[in-house]
Amino acid sequence: MGLAKIRKIVTIVEDTHEEAGQTISPPTRRAAAVAVIENPFAGTYQDDLETLMAIGEELGGLLGERCVAALGITPQQAQSYGKAALVGENGELEHAAAILHPRLGKPLRAAVEKGAALVPSNKKRGGMGHPIDVPLGHKDAAYVRSHFDGMEVSVNDAPRANEILVAVAVADSGRPLPRVGGLTHDEAEGKDGLR
Repeated sequence: MGLAKIRKIVTIVEDTHEEAGQTISPPTRRAAAVAVIENPFAGTYQDDLETLMAIGEELGGLLGERCVAALGITPQQAQSYGKAALVGENGELEHAAAILHPRLGKPLRAAVEKGAALVPSNKKRGGMGHPIDVPLGHKDAAYVRSHFDGMEVSVNDAPRANEILVAVAVADSGRPLPRVGGLTHDEAEGKDGLR
């Protein structure tokens, strides 16, 4: 068992079959895996947030792999990803930042194979059942506009005051019916994380 004290993990899969009266075939698919964890620094100020950074590293792979498995795809077939954290009232936004930014990305990239682009992120504070949007962006080329998206998640009993809800989302495609131009998934090279 790792450092994260996980109370529960929730996995959500969305398949969009129709949009604006148009059939989406194959459907666009996205999944989120959400871990509800104990916040070891709830209610206290701590200069050294190493424990949360290590928890982020642990959760990046775990949640990324759960998303890929839920979609029933290979890691290579994942096209976009994102991450978010919702801190309970006794925590601070920096706790979310410590989980999301220093180390969560590397194991998430391994779970979706490559991941040259920055992982879009969101953090906020809220109570039980509060929703959070997990931003999505193309995993290898940030300029692929068709993959600018997001997935709202919530867990009815989380986060409690001394918890953090940590979410990762992965999609096997962009938005349904993308038509705002720009670089496409097929044109993306994924060398610099931008194009």
